[in-house]
Amino acid sequence: MKIKSIIPIVALATVSMTSVAQNPQSQQLRSGLDMSNMDNSVKPQDDFFHYACGGWVKKNPLPAAFSRYGSFDVLGEDNNKRINGILQELLENTYSEGTIEKKLSDLYKLAMNEQRRNADGVSPLMPILKKMEKAKTKEALFKIQLELVPYGDSEFIGMYFGADEKNAKQNILNVVQSGTTLGQKEYYLDTDSATTAIREAYKKHIVRMFQMFGFNAKAAQKKMENVMRLETELAKVSKSNTELRDPEANYNKMALSEFMAKYPHINIDKVLVASGVDLNLVKDLVVGQVGFVAGADKLLSAITPDEYRDYMEWGQIMSAAAYLSDDVIAANFDFFGKTMSGRKENHPLWKRATSQVESQMGQALGKIYVEKYFPASSKERMKTLVHNLQIALAKRIEAQDWMSEETKKNAVDKLNAFYVKIGYPDKWIDMSDLNIDPAKSYYSNIEECRRFWNKWVIATKVGKPVDKDEWQMSPQTINAYYNPTTNEICFPAGILQVPFFDPTADDAFNYGAIGVVIGHEMTHGFDDQGRHYDKDGNMKDWWTENDGKNFNERADGYAKFYSNIKVLPDLNANGRFTLGENLADHGGLMVAYEAYKEATKNNPLPVIDGLTADQRFFIAYSQVWAANITDAEIRNRTKSDPHSLGMWRVNGALPHINMWYDAFNVKPTDKLFVPADQRLKLW
Repeated sequence: MKIKSIIPIVALATVSMTSVAQNPQSQQLRSGLDMSNMDNSVKPQDDFFHYACGGWVKKNPLPAAFSRYGSFDVLGEDNNKRINGILQELLENTYSEGTIEKKLSDLYKLAMNEQRRNADGVSPLMPILKKMEKAKTKEALFKIQLELVPYGDSEFIGMYFGADEKNAKQNILNVVQSGTTLGQKEYYLDTDSATTAIREAYKKHIVRMFQMFGFNAKAAQKKMENVMRLETELAKVSKSNTELRDPEANYNKMALSEFMAKYPHINIDKVLVASGVDLNLVKDLVVGQVGFVAGADKLLSAITPDEYRDYMEWGQIMSAAAYLSDDVIAANFDFFGKTMSGRKENHPLWKRATSQVESQMGQALGKIYVEKYFPASSKERMKTLVHNLQIALAKRIEAQDWMSEETKKNAVDKLNAFYVKIGYPDKWIDMSDLNIDPAKSYYSNIEECRRFWNKWVIATKVGKPVDKDEWQMSPQTINAYYNPTTNEICFPAGILQVPFFDPTADDAFNYGAIGVVIGHEMTHGFDDQGRHYDKDGNMKDWWTENDGKNFNERADGYAKFYSNIKVLPDLNANGRFTLGENLADHGGLMVAYEAYKEATKNNPLPVIDGLTADQRFFIAYSQVWAANITDAEIRNRTKSDPHSLGMWRVNGALPHINMWYDAFNVKPTDKLFVPADQRLKLW
């Protein structure tokens, strides 16, 4: 049965929205809200987040293994148990060689075999480190680098095959900035006390880890200095996360021959051949960040053999650390878990093992998951919700007085062309070429998984058209996404559960929770990034010049508003970095509310638990973002996460929704009140 469909919007005046509740009686009896999650001592007009979520926040203190613990994580915990249950069931049976069930169970057994991993210690990685230590020239080290390429290894730059954003039906090689362990350039360059402390802790972490792999203190110190110098130099030529949000500026197409002439020290042709790519199929490529690639090439031209070797060794240590002995895992957690995120302890072994198996064989697990846990009725209800949200967004587009008729038509055409994916893919990846060998170490088998995926990408993407049926998430993932180059919205089975979706709850709940999620993903097609892509997924300006200007003026208001939010006493939110998500939250709320009102206009929902249906809509939305979080994680996410923090997805978004003012009788004297002429408006 096909589970994805293009849902057209036709004859808007005659298409009606339908209710998604189970039946009229269930609408009257069940709101779907857990009233104990609220805190009625908080005035909703002053702090809606703690009014809607304060009870949950008090009931769910931050567990020691988490840096942030929220509604997503509660659902994630339940999902982990389900997925682990699948793996445990696999262990209870015997399977034939080559079956996906045997591969899953064998990999999970290796992940759980703590005694064997501890006995192996760091030995699974030592052969490659010793080989690097023996290499005395850059040429010898590059030869070793090429040996690692088939396992997905990438040094100094990042490369992947994906859609050509200006010819979206065809895959192309993309070259992007990479090479820094901490990711964001600010960690290397900012001089505030908090960032400086993290950087100093990172240096100590590098020294400690090198010593765990057999290097003495003096050698480890020197290796740290070399790693830090190279990563800092790469950070200097990297774009910030905010700068990476500009699609046009990050698209620079050139011939492979031109790239090789401009950046000879990257040796991209040799790297591609080593990975198994036929160069006859790679005529062109897209460079994401030209300044970075130029800087990386310059760095490589002057690099010493010692720097090259130490940088490569550090990359190997980082890629292996999570799959080795407990002491290595614990040391790595001390920095990335405790220092970077504020976590107090690591997750238990079963949870880490489940996550690691899922990261390598997620779709194989997903196939079993949906057979056990995703009823066909949930997919049908989602199809109705999506259909209704599409109609509502089309109406919102048509109602805008700042858009011309030409741009409105193009926008609705794009909306009509959305490719909708619900639940799970209708074709599954063939993993018969993956060879899990219980006789080998756990890390060796992880490397085999990496080899499999690298080979799969080359076989399915190099010189091939884009496969629109490919899923970017496994079915059990608790998330959703919009992909601009395929113009698709995807809602995996994992997210279609409480608190996002409850088939027994009324429409106020479902439209406020999963309805806003749907509207959020749809609105991404028209946010500061998504608006650059047309209905076919091509990066193309389909806006009139004046409409583009009007959009940017309105979007700037969101960037300024969120940038003024204090997330910590010494730290503001980055409204420009989080702009797309904030626009999508606002659009999702507007669209979901309109769809909910239309779906219930003939059968208005009653007051339940002392709350009107409109009030329940906004509470359902807000309770999705209930969470506790450490200060360290707030700081980390402000640098690295394009989403606003949960509290501000509520207290930042709702004061710009007029219907929220009506639902809760918000007055000018209330703390969250924003004057009507200052409220942000887009959709």
